Amino acid sequence: MFVQAGKTKESIIEAAIELFTSKGFRGTTIRDIAARAKLNPANISYYFQGKQGLLEACLVSFFEPYLSLLEEEKRKIEWEDPEICLHRAIRKVLVFQSENHLLSRLVWREITIDSQVSREIISSYLMKERYYFKTLTSAAVGEKHSILPVGMLIIQLKGMLSTPFLNSQYVSEVWGMHPKESYFIEKYYGSIIEWLQSAVNVQKSALYVARLPAPAIKTV
Repeated sequence: MFVQAGKTKESIIEAAIELFTSKGFRGTTIRDIAARAKLNPANISYYFQGKQGLLEACLVSFFEPYLSLLEEEKRKIEWEDPEICLHRAIRKVLVFQSENHLLSRLVWREITIDSQVSREIISSYLMKERYYFKTLTSAAVGEKHSILPVGMLIIQLKGMLSTPFLNSQYVSEVWGMHPKESYFIEKYYGSIIEWLQSAVNVQKSALYVARLPAPAIKTV
């Protein structure tokens, strides 16, 4: 009984993700989702209390495991090299989004739309996401390299992690591969790590220059 209920809910969520992604939330009806899932429309009302409840379930199905990945690496910085933890978190996030590319696209698109649903459901998740990224990045970069704000690194890193899945068609045109491909993940992960290390080096260089004595000004 419980197994059957779980499979039914899973089928509804999978159908909703596909249709919300291709037709949009407003353009998708309960009947569309039920037809795709090959179920009676009454099942959607029973399990999710309507289309908005179903969208909320889709968002939760993304953020719960996504944040668990970040939280796991955040805990490890207490006994492991923080830089390794940050790099590992980046790769885990990319792999997770690649394996759930349609859901990732739906979630990041809903955030850009800034609908009432996204504000109510996503805001608390985004606060946790910012906390985990700030903790990981600050620990990896170090407070002593604060000339280039850690906040700016987080904003840029966040954009790099979400953009390929929000604009997968553009990525396919530029790189000739889709974000759901494992080869893309390996190449893109390497590019992010190179950028991150370069950004940290810029911080260190800027810190060194800032500490140099100011040149003497000759007076006539």
